[in-house]
Amino acid sequence: MLTFVFVFLSISVTGLHAAFTVSVFYPSIKVKENEGADLKCVYTADFGATPRVEWKFKDLKGSQSYIYFDNKPTAQYASRITVYTGGLRFEKVTRADTGDYDCEVSGNGGYGEKTVKLTVLVPPSKPVSRIPSSVTTGSNALLTCFDNDGSPPPTYKWYKDSTPLPDDPSKFPSFKNLTYKMNAFNGNLEFPSVSKLDIGSYFCEATNGEGAPQRGDAVQMDIRDLNVGGIVAGVIVALLAVGLLLFALWFANKKGYLPKMPESKSKTQAVYTQPRADEGDDGDGEFRQKSSFVV
Repeated sequence: MLTFVFVFLSISVTGLHAAFTVSVFYPSIKVKENEGADLKCVYTADFGATPRVEWKFKDLKGSQSYIYFDNKPTAQYASRITVYTGGLRFEKVTRADTGDYDCEVSGNGGYGEKTVKLTVLVPPSKPVSRIPSSVTTGSNALLTCFDNDGSPPPTYKWYKDSTPLPDDPSKFPSFKNLTYKMNAFNGNLEFPSVSKLDIGSYFCEATNGEGAPQRGDAVQMDIRDLNVGGIVAGVIVALLAVGLLLFALWFANKKGYLPKMPESKSKTQAVYTQPRADEGDDGDGEFRQKSSFVV
């Protein structure tokens, strides 16, 4: 009796769970660009001697496509991959091959799938940065930094006057008076309200652990005070211009230089209706009005 229970439990734990199982040796693979890559995918014998095996690819933007379908590579991968029992091999990978690869197996009424994440390692290139050269005191300033080549996506660091800026300036005495916000993942450095303390030369740096960090060009950002006098003078000039325009229109109208608008006159007309010859007194001598004036 105990032997039967043991065998039954063994089947329940191993046999049922192992049926129609798909496995991958390495769920995550990292390979340098232009090198080969093997994506291992094995499955149990429950699928039969000739199961249907398909490979799908989803890139970083979410776009999906078939790599291996109907027992052959698709057209765009025909010269780049080899599918064998137990896996798929890339002869040479590019940065565009970074993404998720689904190994789907079906046969004998069973189905299973597993995913292999492939990351093609590419060093970052020189990042493109946008830094305003002049900002008004108290206004918002946004500095951006981006690299489109690095894989995995790089993280970013900003420098002011060749000194790295900490993620949280409030934790460092030398930066506690600064009020910037830095995002290491999208490369943004934002000043909600700039002050004279923010004057300096700025540049960003991109790094992803592959190759040397890459730096963008340094740009001097100056902070100028709001020109209140200039704004007031501009408003006065605008008001004077409007006043002169109104005076010119009034003077031209007074002298008769402007065309006069035609006056509309409403006239009352009387329309008389001539009575017919056969209209007159009725036989009973009663007089009836047979004509009328229409005004």
